Amino acid sequence: MLNFNIRGENIEVTPAIREHVESKVSKLERYFTGGATAPANVNLKVYNDKQTKAEVTIPMKKLTLRAEERHEDLYAAIDLIVDKLERQIRKYKTRVNRKFREGEGVAAFFASVNNNNNVEEDHHDEISVVRTKQFDLKPMDEEEAILQMNMLGHNFFIFTDAESDGTNIVYKRKDGKYGLIETN
Repeated sequence: MLNFNIRGENIEVTPAIREHVESKVSKLERYFTGGATAPANVNLKVYNDKQTKAEVTIPMKKLTLRAEERHEDLYAAIDLIVDKLERQIRKYKTRVNRKFREGEGVAAFFASVNNNNNVEEDHHDEISVVRTKQFDLKPMDEEEAILQMNMLGHNFFIFTDAESDGTNIVYKRKDGKYGLIETN
């Protein structure tokens, strides 16, 4: 059973919004064992450009489910979040079942999420390295790294900072701005 905590920023959580969130996210309860309860923290936010953002976090004993989605339509964002959370659960179940297939105690380890046989296991999300690249890190500043990243058409770029000689990463954020990760 999910206990909902729905919060709105720059938006009033109307009974219609609350009902939509609870009905859609409650569909995830079929994955929980009978009697298990978990809080469902839902944050809804409206930005100046009329974009909405919905975040759902469901902390459980062995797994924390979290998804966020930006969309012009709040109801569509909530629908997309439920799809993401279901994929996360299927991926987790597949990984746990594969890891503990030989040993006993899969059910005990996986007590937080019910092993529902009606759910198709997702084998498309297996973790595997399909390509390896090696390259020399050229010393540069973050502005040049962003230019290089954009020229390559990538979402991130690894470089050596010319001043600190540390390995840094620049990345493109969902809002179109850039982020910088500095290593120690």
